[in-house]
Amino acid sequence: MADQAETLREIMKNKIAVPEASQHKTRIITITSGKGGVGKTNISTNLAIAYAQTGKKVILMDADLGLANVNVVLGIIPKYNLYHLIRKQKAMNDIIMDTNYGIQIVAGASGFAKIANLTEEERRSFVNELSELSSADIIIIDTSAGVSNNVLSFVEAADEALIITTPEPTAITDAYGIIKIIATEMDKQNLGLKLIVNRVKSVVEGRKVAERMISIANQFLNLKVDYLGYVYDDVSVQNAVLRQKPFIIVDPRGRAAICVRHIVSRLEGVEYRNGSGIGGFLRKLLGRPEPEKDL
Repeated sequence: MADQAETLREIMKNKIAVPEASQHKTRIITITSGKGGVGKTNISTNLAIAYAQTGKKVILMDADLGLANVNVVLGIIPKYNLYHLIRKQKAMNDIIMDTNYGIQIVAGASGFAKIANLTEEERRSFVNELSELSSADIIIIDTSAGVSNNVLSFVEAADEALIITTPEPTAITDAYGIIKIIATEMDKQNLGLKLIVNRVKSVVEGRKVAERMISIANQFLNLKVDYLGYVYDDVSVQNAVLRQKPFIIVDPRGRAAICVRHIVSRLEGVEYRNGSGIGGFLRKLLGRPEPEKDL
């Protein structure tokens, strides 16, 4: 895994020659999960859009091997993907796609696994192609679920790794499993692991799941994991998936959408301000508390 991780570090940390005028800090966020079906790709996509809505230039890379789904969530049929890039059939400028949601995407393909077996010449060419992403403010990488060399390499290469789980016992167990493997394989001091609990029924449920996992990781792995927030189990999410549109677009005032915006605020270290209309104005005027906002 060492060669592959080094390749990805070189790519994602911009350790390649780019014009000095274009050099700036690109923030790399990898999103992964212990098992499939926990909403990882949905969160990755909507998080990317929420970031773009703050004025950031965002690229969403689908690095899910064999089950690339970002384009499905967005209702887009990509003409080219990473497989064509690796095979040198297309350049990055040919495969990166603009969308109607303010973000660009790099569509995934099972051929991306070939990165571990590239020749030195292919590797250099591949790295140079991916340097085209260095102009982005944020790169969000949607990995495959579970543990593989590719997933671990993307986690290690990123500035932060977000682990997605749900309150289901199997999802919690699998999320802890991937955290344990990450802790075993990598430098514990520089991981920046953060936890998001998806499909919660309440603030309390999300907090309980997070506290349990954080406590176990600290006690048995001596590993710090931060609780980044939760996303409500919102009917608008299912409706959006059926329509093949992001839920933050379908229902921008929905509870799930607001949760994602809170998560972006926490990642950026700023306070989230949500216009609450006349109801919020009257509550403040009368000294009444806002609805639950403990994100």
